[in-house]
Amino acid sequence: MSIKQPFPLPEPGHRDWYAWEAIRALPRLILMVDKNPFSKTYGCFDRSYWHYRTMDFPCGMNQEYVLALALACKLDMPGNPYFGKERLRELVEAGIDYARVSSHRNGSCDDYFPFERALGALVFSLYSMTESAIELGLRDERHLEFFARRGDWLATHNETGQLANHQAFAALALYNVYILTGEERFRKASNAFRDLTLGWQKDEGWFQEYEGADPGYHSCSISFLSKLWQKSQDERLIDPLGRAIDFAWYFMHPDGSYAGEYGSRNTYHFYPHGFEVMAHRFPKAGEIAQTYLERAMPRRTRYFNDDDRMAAHYVYDWMQAWRDHRAEREPSIVLPEKKEATYFEQARLLVVRTPAYHAVVAANKGGACKITTPEGALHSDTGLIAELEDGRVAVTHLVQNNARVNVAADASHIGITSRFHQRRQPLPTPFKQILFRLMTLTVGRFSANAVRALLQKVLITGKAPLPLLHRRRFAFHADRVEITDEVTAGKSGRPRIMRLASGSDATSIYVANSNVFQQSVLLPWTWLNGKAAEFNRTGRVRIRRTIRAGKEDA
Repeated sequence: MSIKQPFPLPEPGHRDWYAWEAIRALPRLILMVDKNPFSKTYGCFDRSYWHYRTMDFPCGMNQEYVLALALACKLDMPGNPYFGKERLRELVEAGIDYARVSSHRNGSCDDYFPFERALGALVFSLYSMTESAIELGLRDERHLEFFARRGDWLATHNETGQLANHQAFAALALYNVYILTGEERFRKASNAFRDLTLGWQKDEGWFQEYEGADPGYHSCSISFLSKLWQKSQDERLIDPLGRAIDFAWYFMHPDGSYAGEYGSRNTYHFYPHGFEVMAHRFPKAGEIAQTYLERAMPRRTRYFNDDDRMAAHYVYDWMQAWRDHRAEREPSIVLPEKKEATYFEQARLLVVRTPAYHAVVAANKGGACKITTPEGALHSDTGLIAELEDGRVAVTHLVQNNARVNVAADASHIGITSRFHQRRQPLPTPFKQILFRLMTLTVGRFSANAVRALLQKVLITGKAPLPLLHRRRFAFHADRVEITDEVTAGKSGRPRIMRLASGSDATSIYVANSNVFQQSVLLPWTWLNGKAAEFNRTGRVRIRRTIRAGKEDA
């Protein structure tokens, strides 16, 4: 039995791809909400809490789903069966009201653990609720008081770690509270977060995401700041957005896929709305958006992030992109007629473009790389990964900003010298969860940031070096890339390697929006167990590979 599509497939490059994707996604979002007005959890979008009852508190992030429902009700998109549906409007109001009654007294909310008072969950949901109120003309005094209370908490709190996209979203959410309440303090608080975000922008145009540049989350920051400009017409945002778009342009691959494991947070995020909003100011914004419409959506090379926690993020962004699409724009990105290379020294990212391929190398992640052609992903390589005799797993792809990097003047060669680190994979157990809940209900109740900082150290930024050295060298030719890896034992001993591979999509830090689907994850891993045996005999091994258009020679 065939699945009925929302409406006939648009032509590649047509704005209606945004609408087509959004409408297909909406049933998934609507099933997430408790729709029973007699239920204690009416309006709750955390299905694992109200329906499966496998969680002991509701996730505040999930209330962002209201915006997708609000826009579906508001926008007369082609083939939209949800347009004008009063029930959707009711569910939006119920979602806002549930956020109001389930939040802490100060307006904050939890995401991963009780009393977390998570800034990320707060700004995502606050923006979505306030934007829904603006779009649908909702002016319930109880909701306005709640928005103001949440805005006041946000204005005086921040989070540990540098996640620029959260700061940009905080600026946007607070500006919406200012629009709804007219209270000047919220505009000032919005400006403070705007200035903090712009202060985290590097000269190369990218915004800090924990330990470096992450092109995926970078597209989120562009979207949030562009939405803010759209509302405020704040000209101070224009130059930073222009530089940010210039940087993003290099990471739109020729098949329409975007970003990857070479970023600091391993994400494939792509939010098109900011590029649509800025297409009339910056030609590259139009090129990026058009490439997404012509290739990523029709060819299904876009990323897919459709689990219960994250499924709404890009759905409302697609609808906003459909609404604000500009027909007058530059054509999609094409590969150059001759080889071009750009090395971003601050980001430690090398981009090489030839008539045959597009390659990105992360010099601060052991040479993690992705090579793409207009036909699709050719090679994805997140570095070497080894299982040692004692059971530890060693990887080369953790961020190492102290790695030694040598780039040829014409960027035809790059060499990276770094080391292996232990891959940690702490998993929950019933006993651990009991202890963790006790900590969050005691220490965490009074110092959520202390708990958050500890988790960041354990799951994200903490690194345990191992006595294995790694050197990776790339040579870029017009139609091929040569990769050479050398593994040597360190001065403190020679661990025995039981298994060795080059992974196409391996990651080792916790990022909620990583490990999703993009076609490159289907590229095979390269198993190198014969090389492991050689290392165990000699303490040194060299691995040479040539990546050509259409095949790989090991």
